[in-house]
Amino acid sequence: MSTLVKLLSPEGDALLAALPPYDEKRAMALAMRLRDDGIDPELAAAAMTQSRLRAKARGKLGDFADGMLFTPDGVEQATRLLVAALHARRYLSAGVTKVADLTSGIGADSLAFAGVGLQVLATDVDEVTAAIAATNLRAFPEAEVRCADGLGLDLRAEGVDGVYADPARRTRGGQRIFDPSAYAPPLDAVWALREQVPAVGIKVGPGIPHQGLPADAETQWVSVDGDVVEAGLWFGPLAPDGPGRSALVLHTTGGTTRMRTLRSAVPVGAHAAGPAYDEAPPVGEPGAYLYEPDGAVIRAGLVGKAVTELGGRLLDPTIAYVTTDAPAPSSAVGHDTTAAPIATGYRVLDVMPFGVKRLKAYLRERDVGRVTIKKRGTAVTPEALRAQLSLKGPAEATLVLTRVAGAQRVLVVEPLPR
Repeated sequence: MSTLVKLLSPEGDALLAALPPYDEKRAMALAMRLRDDGIDPELAAAAMTQSRLRAKARGKLGDFADGMLFTPDGVEQATRLLVAALHARRYLSAGVTKVADLTSGIGADSLAFAGVGLQVLATDVDEVTAAIAATNLRAFPEAEVRCADGLGLDLRAEGVDGVYADPARRTRGGQRIFDPSAYAPPLDAVWALREQVPAVGIKVGPGIPHQGLPADAETQWVSVDGDVVEAGLWFGPLAPDGPGRSALVLHTTGGTTRMRTLRSAVPVGAHAAGPAYDEAPPVGEPGAYLYEPDGAVIRAGLVGKAVTELGGRLLDPTIAYVTTDAPAPSSAVGHDTTAAPIATGYRVLDVMPFGVKRLKAYLRERDVGRVTIKKRGTAVTPEALRAQLSLKGPAEATLVLTRVAGAQRVLVVEPLPR
């Protein structure tokens, strides 16, 4: 806490403002210069740490990161600014006026809530983290931060009509936690709060298993530029379309973000295993094009809907690769200006049974020296295969290792323009 006090002093604020953009290669030289300039070693180390964390946080928070303080865990768990803004819109559209952010961390989501005019009560059990959140929220006097266990709040007495939580999903050693009962706080303890306040939202890891998730929630998986960043459980008025599963795909180009949502009213846990879940799309041989659905679509179990949108069929009933005989509609692959792509497309150049000797000969005949290897439904590892091929030549190729109707196949493809 004493280090934070130094950072918040006029001297600390001036030092942070004077530091150049963080450069790992020049960090040691800068640290030595600060020492030679007579800067308090503890303050210099803390400022350098904040400079590094700010640089890391810019990918999530953009320019806002330059005016914030962070902890290492806070950077890892912070919600991307774009996604946090969408969270805030949910609460605003639901008529919520005061949000309790029960696990605020460094306050990224609370900033988004306060930014749209919501009252915020943010809590964190760690004293330093709560102090950092208070610093980050200093521009919003209507936002209150407490060092407290959010589960102990009397929500009604506090005037809270919306609850948000982002339980910790890593151990102190940094290992991911996949069991929701081992989250901090446990997931079932958080969603039990909907008995007090119906408008409850919970951010969870995108790899959370479907089994055991509540049937009365909208469970939404979110991807940003192809990276699946989170899943969210939304209850009551925060799920205006009712319970079910959805995939929100966000794609930013040229400073403009496009989005697309696929949805099923079938709740999580109510479907069979496999990529298509509640839909039974056709299955067939490879066509002229191959499409890989966005990760959020796959995680949400909406591959069947993607097959319909793309106008194609699966190569195998258990694998999320879609093939078509003609190019997919522009609205599905992002060729128009209104919707994000729900799949990445490839032109199929060749298809062959999998065999290292055959594949090696095929690529050598075409002077292929560099390969991009994608895989689904096969135990072959790209690294091991690349070593076995020992290729030389100026050409490049993209290989897709997968199953077609249960049999191992190699598809030689080329990416389609986005």
